[in-house]
Amino acid sequence: MSQPGLFELAGFGPDGWGHALLAGAWMTILVAIAGYAVGACIGTLGAWAKIAGNGFARATADAYTTVLRGIPDLLVIYLFYFGGSAVVTAVGRLFGAEGFLGFPGFLAGSLAVGVTSGAQFTEVLRGGFKAVHPGEIEAAIACGMPRWLRLRRIIAPLTLRHALPGLGNVWQVVLKESALVSITGVAELLRQAQVGAGSTGLPFDFYLIAGAIYLMISTVSSLIIQQAERRLSRGVRRD
Repeated sequence: MSQPGLFELAGFGPDGWGHALLAGAWMTILVAIAGYAVGACIGTLGAWAKIAGNGFARATADAYTTVLRGIPDLLVIYLFYFGGSAVVTAVGRLFGAEGFLGFPGFLAGSLAVGVTSGAQFTEVLRGGFKAVHPGEIEAAIACGMPRWLRLRRIIAPLTLRHALPGLGNVWQVVLKESALVSITGVAELLRQAQVGAGSTGLPFDFYLIAGAIYLMISTVSSLIIQQAERRLSRGVRRD
C-alpha cells in the first residue's frame, strides 16, 4: 500500500489532515493572541513602574524582568500548569471532589506565555517612551493639556510609534512560544502535527507541513505589522 504524498496529507481528502491542521493553526493563533494581550497588560504596568513608579515599584519591575528573562519559557508553562492544577485540586477537595483536577491547558499556556512576554513588553515600551523627545511632552504641558489628554494624544501614540518594531518582534516570539503549550494537551498546530506523525508514521512530512504553516502565519503577521508601522509613521520623514 503506497503512502500518501505531502500534498495529500496537507489536503482535505480521505488521507488528508487539512481540517485537523487548520484547527491546530487557529488554536495557535488564539493562544498567541491571548498571551500577547496578557503580556501587553503586564508590560504596560511594568514600563510605567520603571518610568514613573516609586522605588518599590521600580524594584519589583526590575526583579520581574530579570527573573522572567533568565528562566526557560517551558519551565514557566510547567509552573503555571502543574501549580494551577495543584490549586484547583485542593479547592476541589474542599467541595468533595476526588482525584486530580487539571488546570485548563489553554488558560495555563496563555497566562504563561503572557507572563514571559510581559518582561519583553516592559523593556520595549520603556525604550519607546525614552525615545520620545522631551520637547514634545514639554510643548503639550505648555499648551495646558491635562495629564490624561497628554497621555492619550502625545505620549501613547509617540511611544507606540517608536516601540512598534520591537512589539512586532515580541509577537513573533510569542507565536513561536505558543508551540510549547502543546505539553499541556492543547490541540494547537504542533500538537496536531505530533498526532498526525504518530498515526501515519510520517513525522518528517507532518513537521514540514507544520513549519510551512508557521511560516505563513509569521509572514502574514509581518505584513500587518509593516502596514501598522507605515500608518503610525505618516508625516514623519525617514532618514
